[in-house]
Amino acid sequence: MVDDKEQLTALAQCKSRGAELIAGASLAVVVLADTTVSDVWVEDASVASTVLLLQAEDLGLGACWVQVRQRFDEMGNSAEENVRDLLGIPKQMGVVSIVALGHKGMERKPQNEDKLLWEKVHVGQW
Repeated sequence: MVDDKEQLTALAQCKSRGAELIAGASLAVVVLADTTVSDVWVEDASVASTVLLLQAEDLGLGACWVQVRQRFDEMGNSAEENVRDLLGIPKQMGVVSIVALGHKGMERKPQNEDKLLWEKVHVGQW
């Protein structure tokens, strides 16, 4: 977990776009998995990120997933390597995402069910 403002600002620059919001977060959770322990580490860390997002919502907090894995900065450097270097994370740890946490900037209304694309839902067969 990262709550230091300087580190949050640096994390916000780990990739070319989509991470800027980390700089304004109260806290960021860097979601990692040991790539030497499991062949489904990406899936495991993704589930952990999702559970974190759901828990934040349950607590009334704002949260946003920032994809790190297979993303790059302006110079073409790996966002994963940028995060590893900044935080001193060992090489075997795969960085999947950063979840930024804070107070919500806005409250979103539920989707209008009449506008949902139910034709994309298939039950039993395609």
